[in-house]
Amino acid sequence: MASTFDTVVNIITETCDIPRETIKREPRHNDLGIDSLDFLDIAFAIDKTFGSRCHSSSGPRRSTEGKATTDQYFVLQNLCTRIDELVAAKGA
Repeated sequence: MASTFDTVVNIITETCDIPRETIKREPRHNDLGIDSLDFLDIAFAIDKTFGSRCHSSSGPRRSTEGKATTDQYFVLQNLCTRIDELVAAKGA
């Protein structure tokens, strides 16, 4: 089974046509040249793939219980950690 990071990277490469080797754990999405529309496509693909809603309905800037904060959402490693937490909580 692929790791969360690998799965998210696959989503990004498929959605944005970004070479896999350029995607690292630390960059923010805008460091990769991802625009806001691509970002929404990525967010919804992540939600569908993992069966958990990782973003706030008003956008990732707002921090609410069960939703990702800006740093959790925009730094790839932090996003993957947050997805793992949500998936684990759902299975508990």
